[in-house]
Amino acid sequence: MLNKFPLWKNLMVFFIVAVGFFYALPNLYGEDPALQISGTKGLEVDAQMQDKIKSLLEAKNLTGDYTLENEQLLIRFNSTEQQLQARELVTQALGDNYIVALNLAPATPAWMRSLGMHPLKLGLDLRGGVHFLMEVDMDEAMKKMRTQLVSDFRTELRNKDLRLSGAKAEGDHVVVSFRDAATRDAAMEALKKTHQDFTFQAFDRDDHFEILAQMTQQKLSEVRTQAVDQNINIIRNRVNELGVAEPLVQRQGADRVVVELPGIQDTARAKEILGATATLEFRLVDSTADVSAAAQGHSPAGTDILHDAKGYPVVVQKQVILTGDHIVDANSSTDENGRPQVNISLDSQGGSIMSNFTKDNVGKPMCTNFIEYKVIPNEDPNAPKPGDKDYKPKFKKVEQVINVATIQTRLGSSFRITGLDSVKEAHNLALLLRAGALIAPIQIVEERTIGPSLGQQNIDNGLAAMLYGLIFLVIFMVIYYKGFGLIADLALVFNLVLLVGVMSLIPGATMTLPGIAGIVLTLGMAVDANVLIYERIREELRAGRGVQLAINEGYGRAFVTIADSNITTFITALILFMVGTGSVKGFALVLMIGLASSVFTAVTASRAVVNLIWGGRNLKNLSI
Repeated sequence: MLNKFPLWKNLMVFFIVAVGFFYALPNLYGEDPALQISGTKGLEVDAQMQDKIKSLLEAKNLTGDYTLENEQLLIRFNSTEQQLQARELVTQALGDNYIVALNLAPATPAWMRSLGMHPLKLGLDLRGGVHFLMEVDMDEAMKKMRTQLVSDFRTELRNKDLRLSGAKAEGDHVVVSFRDAATRDAAMEALKKTHQDFTFQAFDRDDHFEILAQMTQQKLSEVRTQAVDQNINIIRNRVNELGVAEPLVQRQGADRVVVELPGIQDTARAKEILGATATLEFRLVDSTADVSAAAQGHSPAGTDILHDAKGYPVVVQKQVILTGDHIVDANSSTDENGRPQVNISLDSQGGSIMSNFTKDNVGKPMCTNFIEYKVIPNEDPNAPKPGDKDYKPKFKKVEQVINVATIQTRLGSSFRITGLDSVKEAHNLALLLRAGALIAPIQIVEERTIGPSLGQQNIDNGLAAMLYGLIFLVIFMVIYYKGFGLIADLALVFNLVLLVGVMSLIPGATMTLPGIAGIVLTLGMAVDANVLIYERIREELRAGRGVQLAINEGYGRAFVTIADSNITTFITALILFMVGTGSVKGFALVLMIGLASSVFTAVTASRAVVNLIWGGRNLKNLSI
């Protein structure tokens, strides 16, 4: 029979629309201003800490709803004023031992959250917060890579009993020197087998037999990509340390990273943690060197001169035992004498390296070298400034020996660093090391702060635009298509609900102002599909077809045109999603979901309703 869906198809339409309504429900509850409290330095937020904070706030008549999950305490308040007062009190009471972050917590009931139901995540332009555009110093990344290669070549060749007279980085190359041609040729064959991404060239210079090693273009591209990707992962770890809810960290272009922190208004702390490039090196101290000569800038071959916090010179071996890349955990505490220290945990490779080295060097002094990269201000008034297109920051490498200790026994994957000046210094060092050392220095080249009032204004304006557009479409469809116009309006509501429900289900999906524009565009395109169907039905009726045949032909023949137009638009949106960033990506995601839901609601869901009302009836006229 024409225009009759089987039972399973009607049930499928009902089920899909019901699930959309179900998962869109949390968006009706809004959000509560909240505090998110988490521990640092290995400290946990437990029930005892919750009781302490609750007593503190209730003493000031600040009441809230407390939720303790995953060693984090979330306190919901009735107003932003209570939230800000509570943050000040809790921060003063807990000090630097805990992270106290402002948050907006969904007011979704607990039973909904247990079913994985969450409201749409709002982007920076809607919620307010801070936007950073950061640029990775690729020159320094490549310099670090070549320095590491020098150390790797030395170790590898010595393990093969191939004695070399020197290895150093020259420009974009690494040069390894030997005393005779036979050793050089054997070394080049060995390096070719283990470093296939390099080109090696043998040449003679000043009675030395040398190998010039250079990375291939493919390897250079991989290193640059990995440097940015690793920095992105490390920045994400640092954002987590800040306790920011729903942050955005993503790549932009070849060497830039976009960081958006919703809800953050005080940017000083965020900039300090995100931009810091602190890392550690462990080196053996040359205790036989002449310290007075080192103070004059003279040191034995194969050594470097570093300085401690008081400016005293420390002569260390050039070879780096271990870097901060192998640190997997770090927390600050105090030693048996009450002095600050940082407890370090290494990964398996780092633990093995440290164990093998200290086994053969018990009784010798080893130093911990703290390295930071600081931006050098450009005094030229005509030079590009941060935020300018041509701006390229210059960095200064600052090194300081923070600890010299004698290796008492063979060390493993866990040990401690002492000699720090204050608990705060130990805390910051532990936080940076725990979050990871940036592969290369990174500079904030653009910074924007968006206030929550502006975000609310964006929401109000966007919702108003969507509401006015929806009302106009509803009125137009009812006037122009009568009863079928009401069906189209119902399909529009289904489409909007499905879109919101699917967006709420997708992890990481964020609604931005362009996303709201995508919803408005989707609604318009959904009506366009109904217009095509209804106009086709009218044509069939004018051609003398019966009502049931006209409905069947209208939906059947218009579907091809609808599919063609939506597929081409979907492909465009997919390309936007793949190559776009930030707001463009959000717009493309909303558009893709909206296109899929609009085809379903305009073609399948609306026809199910039409079939239930008009299908199978002997009609001579149609309300269209």
